[in-house]
Amino acid sequence: MPATLPELVDLLTLEPLDDRVFRGRQPANSLMPRVFGGQVAAQALMAAQNTVPDERRVHSLHSYFLLGGDPSIPILYDVEDVRDGGSFTTRRVAARQHGAIIFYMTASFQKLEDGFDHQDAMPDVLAPEECPRIADLIREVSPEGADFWDQEWAAADVRRAPCDDPTTQYMWFRLNGVVDDVRTLRTALLTYYSDLTLLGPTLRPHGVQVSSPEVQVASLDHSIWFHRSADANQWFLYDQHSPSASHGRGLSIARVFTESGELVASIAQEGLIRPVAPR
Repeated sequence: MPATLPELVDLLTLEPLDDRVFRGRQPANSLMPRVFGGQVAAQALMAAQNTVPDERRVHSLHSYFLLGGDPSIPILYDVEDVRDGGSFTTRRVAARQHGAIIFYMTASFQKLEDGFDHQDAMPDVLAPEECPRIADLIREVSPEGADFWDQEWAAADVRRAPCDDPTTQYMWFRLNGVVDDVRTLRTALLTYYSDLTLLGPTLRPHGVQVSSPEVQVASLDHSIWFHRSADANQWFLYDQHSPSASHGRGLSIARVFTESGELVASIAQEGLIRPVAPR
């Protein structure tokens, strides 16, 4: 994955090839065996955002991961104009590699309106400065795993806050650097990081890590509801909870808050968490 924040921003900058067709590049020197799902989702959202008027802002996206992406070749994104209404705009994006669709997304955009306003309160957790880095926690178990994390995820500082509930996980994340406060980039960056660590709570009650050889893990679907805009250059709390796991699948529901407690987004993902029998 991108080793620096500028590389990540570059990764989310698509090349227009034709009307409603864009090409997304791959990160250089990545050790990932398949394309990170957050990358595909973020690039697909950028493709959709490139086809709507600036006053239309994404308020939700719903997506399915159909095939594992090949990190050795670019991804083509075809955008379909589903509807352009008076208040809402809808786009459908197909991500393609090797002549096959690997990912589908439907995104809805709204012209901003005034209306009712309320939100959940942010959980009471330790401040990010008091929480350990994920890489340091991994290093206690596997120095090689920590080195891998630092190489693949160095564009952000990710930390875990303590939590006694095994089905709940609190993660802080902040970009390692400063980006321009561009709305379309903010939503793409949030989409990118929303796929990181989200399936962890589906396995914690069973004493299994996502990286364990005892389990096959993959994202199946992913939805985000964008509630409020917030400057990307700050800490965000990723409050993740798994209400259910069954039949080799686990569900996680999450909320993203700013450090001051503003609810930015709600997220849901179901993933494959298939136990792998020892050979």
